Amino acid sequence: MPTRDDLKSTQPPGLLISVSRLVVVCAAAAMIGLAAVGPRVARGDEGILPLDLLPELMPDAQKRALESLDPMPHVGVAGCSEPDVWVVSTRRLPAVCRVPMAPSPSVERFIEDDCTNRCGRGRWVRSDLADLLGPDEHGIVKPLMIFIHGNRYDGADAKQQGLLLARHCAAACPATGPLRTVIYSWPSEKDGILLRDGRNKYDRAYAEGRYMAWLLGQVDPERPVGIVGYSFGALITVEALDDLLDAEAAGRSDLQPWRHRPGQTNLMLIAPAVRCDAFAPRGPYRDTLECVDRVSLIINPRDKALEFFPFLDRRLEVEALGHTGMPRRWLPAHVEYSAINAENVIGKKHGLPLYLASPTLTKRLCTGATAGM
Repeated sequence: MPTRDDLKSTQPPGLLISVSRLVVVCAAAAMIGLAAVGPRVARGDEGILPLDLLPELMPDAQKRALESLDPMPHVGVAGCSEPDVWVVSTRRLPAVCRVPMAPSPSVERFIEDDCTNRCGRGRWVRSDLADLLGPDEHGIVKPLMIFIHGNRYDGADAKQQGLLLARHCAAACPATGPLRTVIYSWPSEKDGILLRDGRNKYDRAYAEGRYMAWLLGQVDPERPVGIVGYSFGALITVEALDDLLDAEAAGRSDLQPWRHRPGQTNLMLIAPAVRCDAFAPRGPYRDTLECVDRVSLIINPRDKALEFFPFLDRRLEVEALGHTGMPRRWLPAHVEYSAINAENVIGKKHGLPLYLASPTLTKRLCTGATAGM
């Protein structure tokens, strides 16, 4: 397990959290985590949305959130066809301190059953990285949409939400064209109380960034890539890009270069559990903007789970980007930027299915991930 000495530790001015605020937030968090929360609703800009779904704070809420949505939203998808979905899993791999040379993640592909009478059914079959990065059965090399989930997902939840994301994006943006969705499944199962678990996964996210860097380093530079990072998935994303730049500077010839790559590269960060100054002019991930063409954010200043972010690394105590957002002036002129505040729709909760339940947010998500591809 990497130590926090490996982490980015620049302390930005003006972002210290007061002791009194720590006490208030910790007390509030304890009540949230321990209290029995009954069903509630809040009226957003699209009507009534259920807000009794809290996958990272309540033990069984992840599955309830999934069950609250139609798992097969095929409206607008011609022929009821299934998206092209794969999963790359690092769940059985150890933590690493540098970008590995030849890791062995498991790879699976979703194969649809005959959908004549059971649209949306299928199974997962073993495959390999060569097939994943190769053309489809028609010889088409599709753009990649890589989904990186957040904390407290088991392997089945990661697959289910990746399929859910692919199906909703296909329905919301039918003009996008064929995509290959890759679910990046990392070891984020619930493990102990919330804050300790969060700190452990925060540390693991840095190791996952190294595995993710290796995976991205296998992608042809001409191939368009959209990365959807949700919560800790956003931290894994920016760490991966940063590790790729370090590997390139070190002369790693086994990895494709990502600095100014010719293929369209988009970042779609949803409720990102990343420090709020990540892309500031002197921010720790500023240089990663040389790897991307577009950055899109969906933030929620009322997200209760993101209130824990300042406590994950005691040396930093900075707000999460998913709480604060960032100004356009921080980004270079060549990087397109869009941002949306989802607090009126999502409320205080934290769960990707809540975002996918909103047609407006789903369209923004899909557009941010696939624009220009």
